[in-house]
Amino acid sequence: MSTASQNDEPNRCGWAGSEPIYVDYHDREWGRPVSSDTRLFEKLCLEGFQSGLSWLTILKKRENFRAGFAGFDIDTVAAFGEADIDRLLGDAGIVRHRGKIVSTINNAKRAQELRAEFGSLAAYFWRFEPVALPVPAGLGDIPPHTEVSARISKDLRKRGWSFVGPTTVYAFMQAMGLVNDHVAGCFCRAEVDADRAGFVRAGR
Repeated sequence: MSTASQNDEPNRCGWAGSEPIYVDYHDREWGRPVSSDTRLFEKLCLEGFQSGLSWLTILKKRENFRAGFAGFDIDTVAAFGEADIDRLLGDAGIVRHRGKIVSTINNAKRAQELRAEFGSLAAYFWRFEPVALPVPAGLGDIPPHTEVSARISKDLRKRGWSFVGPTTVYAFMQAMGLVNDHVAGCFCRAEVDADRAGFVRAGR
Protein backbone atom coordinates (compact mmCIF):
# COMPACT_ATOMS: atom_id res chain seq x y z
CA MET A 1 0.00 0.00 0.00
CA SER A 2 1.21 3.51 -0.76
CA THR A 3 -0.34 5.16 2.29
CA ALA A 4 -1.09 4.20 5.84
CA SER A 5 -4.39 4.89 7.58
CA GLN A 6 -5.29 3.79 11.10
CA ASN A 7 -8.52 4.84 12.81
CA ASP A 8 -8.74 8.62 12.36
CA GLU A 9 -5.13 9.01 11.26
CA PRO A 10 -4.66 10.82 7.94
CA ASN A 11 -3.22 8.99 4.96
CA ARG A 12 0.57 9.10 4.89
CA CYS A 13 3.42 7.73 2.83
CA GLY A 14 3.86 4.10 3.86
CA TRP A 15 7.44 4.60 5.04
CA ALA A 16 6.29 6.85 7.90
CA GLY A 17 5.13 3.82 9.89
CA SER A 18 3.83 4.38 13.40
CA GLU A 19 6.94 5.44 15.36
CA PRO A 20 5.99 8.91 16.72
CA ILE A 21 9.35 10.54 15.93
CA TYR A 22 9.19 9.21 12.37
CA VAL A 23 5.56 10.24 11.87
CA ASP A 24 6.37 13.75 13.11
CA TYR A 25 9.37 13.95 10.78
CA HIS A 26 7.21 12.88 7.84
CA ASP A 27 4.39 15.29 8.69
CA ARG A 28 6.40 18.38 9.61
CA GLU A 29 9.76 18.22 7.86
CA TRP A 30 10.20 15.81 4.97
CA GLY A 31 9.77 17.55 1.65
CA ARG A 32 9.25 21.04 3.07
CA PRO A 33 11.56 23.42 1.16
CA VAL A 34 14.59 24.62 3.09
CA SER A 35 16.74 27.72 2.54
CA SER A 36 18.86 27.59 5.72
CA ASP A 37 22.50 26.76 4.99
CA THR A 38 22.84 25.23 8.44
CA ARG A 39 19.93 22.85 7.87
CA LEU A 40 21.07 21.98 4.36
CA PHE A 41 24.56 21.18 5.62
CA GLU A 42 23.22 19.20 8.57
CA LYS A 43 20.96 17.10 6.40
CA LEU A 44 23.61 16.26 3.84
CA CYS A 45 26.01 15.26 6.63
CA LEU A 46 23.39 13.15 8.40
CA GLU A 47 22.50 11.43 5.14
CA GLY A 48 26.17 10.48 4.92
CA PHE A 49 26.07 9.07 8.45
CA GLN A 50 22.89 7.18 7.55
CA SER A 51 24.64 5.20 4.80
CA GLY A 52 24.28 1.52 5.76
CA LEU A 53 21.84 2.33 8.57
CA SER A 54 18.16 3.28 8.83
CA TRP A 55 17.14 6.94 8.82
CA LEU A 56 15.14 6.25 11.99
CA THR A 57 18.41 5.38 13.75
CA ILE A 58 19.90 8.72 12.72
CA LEU A 59 16.73 10.63 13.56
CA LYS A 60 16.75 9.28 17.11
CA LYS A 61 20.36 10.44 17.48
CA ARG A 62 19.91 13.78 15.72
CA GLU A 63 20.01 15.93 18.86
CA ASN A 64 23.20 14.17 19.93
CA PHE A 65 24.70 14.85 16.51
CA ARG A 66 23.71 18.50 16.80
CA ALA A 67 25.36 18.75 20.21
CA GLY A 68 28.52 17.01 19.03
CA PHE A 69 28.84 19.01 15.83
CA ALA A 70 28.09 22.47 17.27
CA GLY A 71 24.64 22.63 15.74
CA PHE A 72 26.25 21.94 12.34
CA ASP A 73 27.51 25.51 12.17
CA ILE A 74 29.65 25.34 9.04
CA ASP A 75 32.50 27.58 10.20
CA THR A 76 32.73 25.92 13.60
CA VAL A 77 32.81 22.39 12.18
CA ALA A 78 35.35 23.42 9.54
CA ALA A 79 37.71 24.40 12.36
CA PHE A 80 37.46 21.03 14.15
CA GLY A 81 40.76 19.26 14.72
CA GLU A 82 42.06 15.93 16.04
CA ALA A 83 40.83 16.64 19.57
CA ASP A 84 37.30 17.03 18.21
CA ILE A 85 37.60 13.82 16.21
CA ASP A 86 38.69 11.97 19.35
CA ARG A 87 35.85 13.56 21.31
CA LEU A 88 33.28 12.48 18.73
CA LEU A 89 34.70 8.97 18.52
CA GLY A 90 34.07 8.72 22.25
CA ASP A 91 30.48 9.97 21.98
CA ALA A 92 28.13 6.99 22.30
CA GLY A 93 25.19 9.20 21.36
CA ILE A 94 26.20 9.42 17.69
CA VAL A 95 27.41 6.99 15.02
CA ARG A 96 31.09 6.61 15.86
CA HIS A 97 32.55 6.12 12.40
CA ARG A 98 35.90 7.87 11.96
CA GLY A 99 35.58 8.14 8.21
CA LYS A 100 32.18 9.81 8.43
CA ILE A 101 33.31 12.16 11.20
CA VAL A 102 36.36 13.22 9.19
CA SER A 103 34.14 13.56 6.13
CA THR A 104 31.82 15.96 7.97
CA ILE A 105 34.74 18.21 8.87
CA ASN A 106 36.07 18.07 5.31
CA ASN A 107 32.62 18.82 3.91
CA ALA A 108 32.29 21.85 6.18
CA LYS A 109 35.43 23.26 4.58
CA ARG A 110 34.06 22.48 1.14
CA ALA A 111 30.77 24.14 2.16
CA GLN A 112 32.69 27.30 3.00
CA GLU A 113 34.07 27.24 -0.55
CA LEU A 114 30.62 26.77 -2.06
CA ARG A 115 29.28 29.61 0.04
CA ALA A 116 32.10 31.88 -1.10
CA GLU A 117 31.44 31.02 -4.75
CA PHE A 118 27.63 31.04 -4.83
CA GLY A 119 26.74 33.23 -1.86
CA SER A 120 25.08 30.40 0.06
CA LEU A 121 24.62 26.64 0.01
CA ALA A 122 20.97 27.28 -0.74
CA ALA A 123 21.85 29.18 -3.92
CA TYR A 124 24.07 26.31 -5.02
CA PHE A 125 21.61 23.49 -4.37
CA TRP A 126 18.41 25.17 -5.52
CA ARG A 127 19.83 25.85 -8.98
CA PHE A 128 19.60 22.07 -9.48
CA GLU A 129 15.86 21.94 -8.75
CA PRO A 130 14.35 19.67 -11.42
CA VAL A 131 11.24 20.44 -13.42
CA ALA A 132 7.98 19.06 -12.08
CA LEU A 133 8.07 15.28 -11.75
CA PRO A 134 5.17 12.82 -12.02
CA VAL A 135 3.27 12.25 -8.78
CA PRO A 136 4.35 8.85 -7.41
CA ALA A 137 1.39 6.54 -6.92
CA GLY A 138 3.31 4.47 -4.38
CA LEU A 139 6.73 3.92 -2.91
CA GLY A 140 7.65 1.67 -5.82
CA ASP A 141 7.41 4.67 -8.15
CA ILE A 142 10.12 6.60 -6.30
CA PRO A 143 13.64 5.98 -7.67
CA PRO A 144 16.66 5.62 -5.35
CA HIS A 145 18.48 8.26 -7.38
CA THR A 146 17.99 10.37 -10.49
CA GLU A 147 19.97 12.01 -13.26
CA VAL A 148 19.90 15.26 -11.31
CA SER A 149 21.14 13.68 -8.06
CA ALA A 150 23.92 12.00 -10.05
CA ARG A 151 24.88 15.37 -11.53
CA ILE A 152 24.96 17.03 -8.11
CA SER A 153 26.94 14.11 -6.68
CA LYS A 154 29.49 14.31 -9.47
CA ASP A 155 29.90 18.06 -9.03
CA LEU A 156 30.24 17.84 -5.25
CA ARG A 157 32.83 15.07 -5.46
CA LYS A 158 34.77 17.08 -8.03
CA ARG A 159 34.80 19.86 -5.46
CA GLY A 160 36.21 17.53 -2.79
CA TRP A 161 33.08 16.49 -0.89
CA SER A 162 32.80 12.92 0.39
CA PHE A 163 29.92 10.55 1.31
CA VAL A 164 27.76 12.28 -1.30
CA GLY A 165 26.82 9.50 -3.71
CA PRO A 166 23.75 9.86 -5.99
CA THR A 167 21.46 7.94 -3.60
CA THR A 168 22.56 10.03 -0.62
CA VAL A 169 22.06 13.22 -2.62
CA TYR A 170 18.60 12.19 -3.78
CA ALA A 171 17.51 11.45 -0.21
CA PHE A 172 18.77 14.94 0.64
CA MET A 173 16.79 16.44 -2.27
CA GLN A 174 13.62 14.68 -1.12
CA ALA A 175 13.98 15.79 2.47
CA MET A 176 14.93 19.40 1.73
CA GLY A 177 12.06 19.96 -0.71
CA LEU A 178 13.91 20.13 -4.02
CA VAL A 179 11.38 17.51 -5.10
CA ASN A 180 8.01 16.50 -3.66
CA ASP A 181 8.02 12.71 -3.33
CA HIS A 182 5.04 12.41 -1.01
CA VAL A 183 2.88 9.82 -2.74
CA ALA A 184 -0.58 10.40 -4.19
CA GLY A 185 -3.11 10.27 -1.36
CA CYS A 186 -0.66 11.38 1.34
CA PHE A 187 -2.14 14.40 3.11
CA CYS A 188 1.27 16.11 3.11
CA ARG A 189 1.55 16.21 -0.67
CA ALA A 190 -0.77 19.19 -1.14
CA GLU A 191 0.76 20.99 1.85
CA VAL A 192 4.26 20.56 0.43
CA ASP A 193 3.10 21.73 -3.00
CA ALA A 194 1.73 24.87 -1.35
CA ASP A 195 4.94 25.40 0.61
CA ARG A 196 6.99 25.02 -2.55
CA ALA A 197 4.73 27.41 -4.48
CA GLY A 198 5.36 30.16 -1.95
CA PHE A 199 9.03 29.38 -1.39
CA VAL A 200 11.63 31.97 -2.41
CA ARG A 201 14.54 30.17 -4.09
CA ALA A 202 17.93 31.54 -3.12
CA GLY A 203 19.91 33.05 -5.95
CA ARG A 204 16.89 33.70 -8.19
